[in-house]
Amino acid sequence: MEMDGFDRLPDPVILQIFDLVSDTKTLIRCLAVSKRFNSLVPHTDSLVLTVDRVISSDSDSDSDDDVSNLLASAFRYILKSLHSLVSPKPNNKNNNPNRTRIPNCPAQILRCFHRVKRLTIDLPSGDLRLEKGTVLKWRAEFGKTLRTCVILGFRSVGETPSPVTAGAEPDFAGGLKVRVVWTISALIAASARHYLLKEVVREQSGLECLVLRDREAEGTVVMEKEGLRECREEGEEFADEEEEGLDRCRTRVPSVRMRMRHVPRLELKGGLWVEGATLVVVRPSLGGGGGDMAVEDGELALRAFGNGLYGEVAQKLLKARSYLLEMNSF
Repeated sequence: MEMDGFDRLPDPVILQIFDLVSDTKTLIRCLAVSKRFNSLVPHTDSLVLTVDRVISSDSDSDSDDDVSNLLASAFRYILKSLHSLVSPKPNNKNNNPNRTRIPNCPAQILRCFHRVKRLTIDLPSGDLRLEKGTVLKWRAEFGKTLRTCVILGFRSVGETPSPVTAGAEPDFAGGLKVRVVWTISALIAASARHYLLKEVVREQSGLECLVLRDREAEGTVVMEKEGLRECREEGEEFADEEEEGLDRCRTRVPSVRMRMRHVPRLELKGGLWVEGATLVVVRPSLGGGGGDMAVEDGELALRAFGNGLYGEVAQKLLKARSYLLEMNSF
Protein backbone atom coordinates (compact mmCIF):
# COMPACT_ATOMS: atom_id res chain seq x y z
CA MET A 1 0.00 0.00 0.00
CA GLU A 2 1.35 3.40 -0.93
CA MET A 3 1.86 5.77 2.01
CA ASP A 4 0.44 9.29 1.86
CA GLY A 5 2.40 12.36 2.95
CA PHE A 6 1.02 12.36 6.47
CA ASP A 7 2.10 8.77 7.07
CA ARG A 8 5.67 9.78 6.30
CA LEU A 9 5.76 12.34 9.12
CA PRO A 10 7.79 11.19 12.14
CA ASP A 11 6.01 10.75 15.47
CA PRO A 12 7.52 13.89 17.09
CA VAL A 13 6.07 16.06 14.32
CA ILE A 14 2.62 14.52 14.72
CA LEU A 15 2.80 15.10 18.47
CA GLN A 16 3.59 18.75 17.82
CA ILE A 17 0.50 18.94 15.62
CA PHE A 18 -1.59 17.37 18.40
CA ASP A 19 -0.19 19.94 20.84
CA LEU A 20 -1.30 22.72 18.49
CA VAL A 21 -4.76 21.16 18.17
CA SER A 22 -4.90 20.98 22.00
CA ASP A 23 -8.72 20.62 22.12
CA THR A 24 -9.38 17.58 24.30
CA LYS A 25 -12.62 16.48 22.65
CA THR A 26 -11.03 16.59 19.20
CA LEU A 27 -8.04 14.58 20.39
CA ILE A 28 -10.26 11.98 22.06
CA ARG A 29 -12.03 11.51 18.73
CA CYS A 30 -8.62 11.13 17.06
CA LEU A 31 -8.06 7.99 19.14
CA ALA A 32 -10.42 6.17 16.79
CA VAL A 33 -8.81 7.38 13.54
CA SER A 34 -6.03 4.80 13.36
CA LYS A 35 -3.78 2.59 15.45
CA ARG A 36 -0.99 5.10 15.09
CA PHE A 37 -3.15 7.97 16.32
CA ASN A 38 -4.42 5.78 19.14
CA SER A 39 -0.86 5.23 20.33
CA LEU A 40 0.26 8.87 19.94
CA VAL A 41 -2.69 10.91 21.22
CA PRO A 42 -2.17 9.87 24.88
CA HIS A 43 1.30 11.46 24.74
CA THR A 44 -0.02 14.95 23.93
CA ASP A 45 1.39 17.35 26.51
CA SER A 46 -0.65 20.51 25.88
CA LEU A 47 -4.44 20.35 26.30
CA VAL A 48 -7.47 22.64 26.43
CA LEU A 49 -10.58 21.14 28.04
CA THR A 50 -13.72 23.11 27.15
CA VAL A 51 -17.25 23.12 28.58
CA ASP A 52 -19.42 24.25 25.68
CA ARG A 53 -22.88 23.78 27.17
CA VAL A 54 -24.62 23.09 30.48
CA ILE A 55 -27.10 20.23 30.38
CA SER A 56 -30.13 19.67 32.60
CA SER A 57 -29.90 17.28 35.53
CA ASP A 58 -32.24 14.76 33.89
CA SER A 59 -30.36 14.60 30.59
CA ASP A 60 -29.55 11.19 29.13
CA SER A 61 -26.19 10.06 30.49
CA ASP A 62 -25.51 8.23 27.22
CA SER A 63 -25.38 11.42 25.20
CA ASP A 64 -23.05 11.52 22.22
CA ASP A 65 -21.02 14.28 23.88
CA ASP A 66 -19.70 12.59 27.01
CA VAL A 67 -17.04 15.23 27.56
CA SER A 68 -19.57 18.06 27.67
CA ASN A 69 -21.85 16.04 29.97
CA LEU A 70 -19.12 15.29 32.47
CA LEU A 71 -17.77 18.83 32.60
CA ALA A 72 -21.23 20.35 32.73
CA SER A 73 -21.91 18.18 35.77
CA ALA A 74 -18.78 19.47 37.45
CA PHE A 75 -19.75 23.06 36.61
CA ARG A 76 -23.18 22.58 38.23
CA TYR A 77 -21.44 21.48 41.43
CA ILE A 78 -19.49 24.76 41.44
CA LEU A 79 -22.66 26.80 41.05
CA LYS A 80 -24.39 24.73 43.73
CA SER A 81 -21.56 25.33 46.19
CA LEU A 82 -21.67 29.09 45.59
CA HIS A 83 -25.44 29.11 46.09
CA SER A 84 -25.19 27.12 49.33
CA LEU A 85 -22.79 29.71 50.74
CA VAL A 86 -25.22 32.53 49.98
CA SER A 87 -28.27 30.60 51.25
CA PRO A 88 -26.92 27.94 53.64
CA LYS A 89 -29.13 25.07 54.73
CA PRO A 90 -29.21 23.65 58.26
CA ASN A 91 -26.37 21.29 59.00
CA ASN A 92 -27.81 17.78 58.62
CA LYS A 93 -24.54 16.06 57.80
CA ASN A 94 -25.12 13.23 60.23
CA ASN A 95 -28.70 12.69 59.07
CA ASN A 96 -27.91 12.22 55.41
CA PRO A 97 -26.18 8.85 54.96
CA ASN A 98 -27.04 8.72 51.26
CA ARG A 99 -24.80 11.58 50.18
CA THR A 100 -22.91 10.79 47.00
CA ARG A 101 -19.39 11.72 46.13
CA ILE A 102 -18.80 14.57 43.74
CA PRO A 103 -17.55 13.11 40.45
CA ASN A 104 -14.08 14.33 39.51
CA CYS A 105 -15.12 14.88 35.91
CA PRO A 106 -11.97 16.47 34.42
CA ALA A 107 -9.82 13.76 35.98
CA GLN A 108 -11.99 11.06 34.38
CA ILE A 109 -11.77 12.64 30.96
CA LEU A 110 -8.00 13.04 31.14
CA ARG A 111 -7.20 9.46 32.15
CA CYS A 112 -6.39 8.51 28.59
CA PHE A 113 -3.62 11.17 28.50
CA HIS A 114 -0.38 10.16 30.19
CA ARG A 115 2.06 13.06 29.70
CA VAL A 116 0.09 16.28 30.11
CA LYS A 117 2.32 19.23 31.03
CA ARG A 118 0.12 22.22 30.25
CA LEU A 119 -3.63 22.06 30.83
CA THR A 120 -6.26 24.79 30.43
CA ILE A 121 -9.89 24.21 31.42
CA ASP A 122 -12.49 26.64 30.06
CA LEU A 123 -15.84 27.05 31.81
CA PRO A 124 -18.78 28.49 29.83
CA SER A 125 -19.42 31.49 32.11
CA GLY A 126 -18.32 33.27 35.25
CA ASP A 127 -19.54 32.32 38.72
CA LEU A 128 -20.66 35.76 39.91
CA ARG A 129 -23.90 37.55 39.10
CA LEU A 130 -23.33 41.25 39.64
CA GLU A 131 -25.25 44.48 39.14
CA LYS A 132 -25.54 45.54 35.50
CA GLY A 133 -22.57 47.65 34.52
CA THR A 134 -20.28 46.11 37.12
CA VAL A 135 -16.90 44.78 36.06
CA LEU A 136 -15.13 42.35 38.40
CA LYS A 137 -11.96 40.53 37.36
CA TRP A 138 -9.76 38.29 39.47
CA ARG A 139 -6.76 36.00 39.23
CA ALA A 140 -5.87 33.52 41.99
CA GLU A 141 -2.74 31.40 42.38
CA PHE A 142 -2.95 28.21 44.41
CA GLY A 143 -0.79 25.49 45.86
CA LYS A 144 -2.63 23.21 48.25
CA THR A 145 -4.49 26.37 49.28
CA LEU A 146 -4.62 30.03 48.26
CA ARG A 147 -1.26 31.71 47.65
CA THR A 148 -2.34 35.05 46.15
CA CYS A 149 -5.45 36.60 44.64
CA VAL A 150 -5.71 39.91 42.79
CA ILE A 151 -9.19 41.42 42.36
CA LEU A 152 -10.13 44.42 40.24
CA GLY A 153 -13.61 45.93 40.26
CA PHE A 154 -15.24 49.06 38.87
CA ARG A 155 -18.39 50.37 37.30
CA SER A 156 -18.95 50.81 33.58
CA VAL A 157 -16.50 52.68 31.37
CA GLY A 158 -17.77 55.91 29.80
CA GLU A 159 -16.62 59.00 27.96
CA THR A 160 -17.99 61.30 30.67
CA PRO A 161 -18.29 60.76 34.42
CA SER A 162 -21.84 60.44 35.72
CA PRO A 163 -23.11 63.37 37.80
CA VAL A 164 -22.43 62.98 41.51
CA THR A 165 -23.18 65.26 44.40
CA ALA A 166 -20.15 67.41 45.17
CA GLY A 167 -17.79 65.74 47.60
CA ALA A 168 -19.66 62.42 47.60
CA GLU A 169 -18.65 59.04 46.22
CA PRO A 170 -21.00 57.12 43.92
CA ASP A 171 -23.33 54.89 45.95
CA PHE A 172 -22.12 51.90 43.92
CA ALA A 173 -18.75 51.71 45.63
CA GLY A 174 -19.09 54.28 48.34
CA GLY A 175 -18.83 51.84 51.21
CA LEU A 176 -16.26 49.39 52.44
CA LYS A 177 -18.97 46.72 52.73
CA VAL A 178 -19.47 46.56 48.96
CA ARG A 179 -15.76 46.13 48.30
CA VAL A 180 -15.43 43.42 50.95
CA VAL A 181 -18.39 41.57 49.37
CA TRP A 182 -16.59 41.72 46.01
CA THR A 183 -13.50 40.23 47.61
CA ILE A 184 -15.33 37.43 49.42
CA SER A 185 -17.31 36.56 46.28
CA ALA A 186 -14.12 36.29 44.21
CA LEU A 187 -12.41 34.16 46.88
CA ILE A 188 -15.39 31.78 47.08
CA ALA A 189 -15.42 31.40 43.30
CA ALA A 190 -11.65 30.79 43.24
CA SER A 191 -11.76 28.20 46.04
CA ALA A 192 -14.63 26.33 44.33
CA ARG A 193 -12.66 26.15 41.09
CA HIS A 194 -9.52 25.01 42.91
CA TYR A 195 -11.44 22.17 44.56
CA LEU A 196 -12.43 20.93 41.10
CA LEU A 197 -8.75 20.69 40.13
CA LYS A 198 -7.33 18.64 42.99
CA GLU A 199 -8.01 15.20 41.54
CA VAL A 200 -6.52 16.28 38.22
CA VAL A 201 -3.34 17.36 40.02
CA ARG A 202 -3.05 14.03 41.81
CA GLU A 203 -3.57 11.92 38.69
CA GLN A 204 -1.56 14.00 36.20
CA SER A 205 1.87 13.85 37.85
CA GLY A 206 3.64 15.51 34.92
CA LEU A 207 1.63 18.76 35.03
CA GLU A 208 3.72 21.93 35.05
CA CYS A 209 0.98 24.53 34.50
CA LEU A 210 -2.75 24.26 35.17
CA VAL A 211 -5.26 27.03 34.42
CA LEU A 212 -9.00 27.08 35.07
CA ARG A 213 -10.80 30.07 33.55
CA ASP A 214 -14.16 31.09 32.10
CA ARG A 215 -14.93 32.35 28.64
CA GLU A 216 -16.36 35.59 30.05
CA ALA A 217 -12.82 36.33 31.33
CA GLU A 218 -14.17 36.98 34.80
CA GLY A 219 -11.75 34.92 36.85
CA THR A 220 -8.76 32.62 36.51
CA VAL A 221 -7.25 30.02 38.83
CA VAL A 222 -3.59 29.23 38.16
CA MET A 223 -1.40 26.47 39.54
CA GLU A 224 2.22 26.61 38.43
CA LYS A 225 5.06 24.17 39.01
CA GLU A 226 5.75 25.00 42.65
CA GLY A 227 2.07 25.17 43.55
CA LEU A 228 1.40 21.85 41.83
CA ARG A 229 4.26 20.21 43.74
CA GLU A 230 2.90 21.60 47.01
CA CYS A 231 -0.58 20.29 46.23
CA ARG A 232 0.72 16.80 45.42
CA GLU A 233 2.70 16.69 48.66
CA GLU A 234 -0.49 17.25 50.59
CA GLY A 235 -0.65 13.46 50.87
CA GLU A 236 -3.05 12.02 53.40
CA GLU A 237 -4.41 15.45 54.33
CA PHE A 238 -6.26 15.48 51.02
CA ALA A 239 -8.52 12.58 51.96
CA ASP A 240 -9.67 14.32 55.16
CA GLU A 241 -10.28 17.61 53.36
CA GLU A 242 -12.09 15.76 50.56
CA GLU A 243 -14.52 14.30 53.09
CA GLU A 244 -15.10 17.74 54.61
CA GLY A 245 -15.46 19.19 51.11
CA LEU A 246 -18.47 16.97 50.34
CA ASP A 247 -20.64 19.69 51.89
CA ARG A 248 -18.59 22.71 50.82
CA CYS A 249 -17.41 21.71 47.34
CA ARG A 250 -14.53 24.14 47.69
CA THR A 251 -11.10 24.50 49.21
CA ARG A 252 -10.96 26.30 52.55
CA VAL A 253 -9.69 29.87 52.23
CA PRO A 254 -6.99 30.52 54.87
CA SER A 255 -6.81 33.61 57.06
CA VAL A 256 -5.74 36.41 54.73
CA ARG A 257 -4.41 39.94 54.64
CA MET A 258 -6.01 42.20 52.03
CA ARG A 259 -4.31 45.31 50.68
CA MET A 260 -7.17 47.41 49.31
CA ARG A 261 -7.02 50.54 47.15
CA HIS A 262 -10.05 52.54 46.04
CA VAL A 263 -10.59 55.63 43.88
CA PRO A 264 -14.12 57.00 43.27
CA ARG A 265 -13.27 58.08 39.71
CA LEU A 266 -10.41 57.43 37.34
CA GLU A 267 -9.68 59.07 34.01
CA LEU A 268 -8.03 56.79 31.48
CA LYS A 269 -6.35 57.33 28.15
CA GLY A 270 -8.64 58.54 25.39
CA GLY A 271 -10.85 60.47 27.80
CA LEU A 272 -12.54 57.39 29.27
CA TRP A 273 -13.73 57.31 32.89
CA VAL A 274 -14.36 54.46 35.33
CA GLU A 275 -16.17 54.84 38.63
CA GLY A 276 -15.76 53.09 41.96
CA ALA A 277 -12.43 51.51 40.94
CA THR A 278 -11.07 49.07 43.51
CA LEU A 279 -7.95 46.89 43.57
CA VAL A 280 -7.50 44.22 46.24
CA VAL A 281 -4.38 42.09 46.66
CA VAL A 282 -4.96 39.08 48.93
CA ARG A 283 -2.28 36.97 50.60
CA PRO A 284 -2.39 34.39 53.40
CA SER A 285 -1.73 35.94 56.81
CA LEU A 286 0.95 33.40 57.75
CA GLY A 287 4.45 34.43 56.77
CA GLY A 288 4.09 38.08 57.64
CA GLY A 289 4.48 39.88 54.33
CA GLY A 290 7.71 41.82 54.64
CA GLY A 291 9.54 43.27 51.68
CA ASP A 292 8.33 46.09 49.48
CA MET A 293 4.60 45.47 49.34
CA ALA A 294 4.03 48.09 46.63
CA VAL A 295 6.46 46.37 44.25
CA GLU A 296 4.96 42.97 44.96
CA ASP A 297 1.44 44.26 44.39
CA GLY A 298 2.50 45.84 41.11
CA GLU A 299 4.01 42.60 39.84
CA LEU A 300 0.88 40.64 40.75
CA ALA A 301 -1.41 43.22 39.12
CA LEU A 302 0.63 43.19 35.90
CA ARG A 303 0.57 39.39 35.84
CA ALA A 304 -3.18 39.37 36.38
CA PHE A 305 -4.35 42.16 34.08
CA GLY A 306 -1.55 42.88 31.60
CA ASN A 307 -1.24 46.19 29.78
CA GLY A 308 -4.76 46.69 28.40
CA LEU A 309 -7.69 48.57 29.88
CA TYR A 310 -7.73 46.54 33.09
CA GLY A 311 -3.98 46.86 33.44
CA GLU A 312 -4.23 50.64 33.08
CA VAL A 313 -6.90 50.83 35.80
CA ALA A 314 -4.80 48.61 38.08
CA GLN A 315 -1.62 50.65 37.53
CA LYS A 316 -3.43 53.89 38.42
CA LEU A 317 -4.91 52.30 41.53
CA LEU A 318 -1.47 51.16 42.67
CA LYS A 319 -0.60 54.84 43.16
CA ALA A 320 -3.56 55.38 45.48
CA ARG A 321 -3.54 55.11 49.25
CA SER A 322 -3.91 51.53 50.47
CA TYR A 323 -5.71 50.03 53.45
CA LEU A 324 -4.81 46.75 55.11
CA LEU A 325 -7.60 44.45 56.26
CA GLU A 326 -7.53 40.95 57.73
CA MET A 327 -10.05 38.15 57.34
CA ASN A 328 -10.38 34.85 59.16
CA SER A 329 -10.38 31.51 57.41
CA PHE A 330 -13.69 30.40 55.91
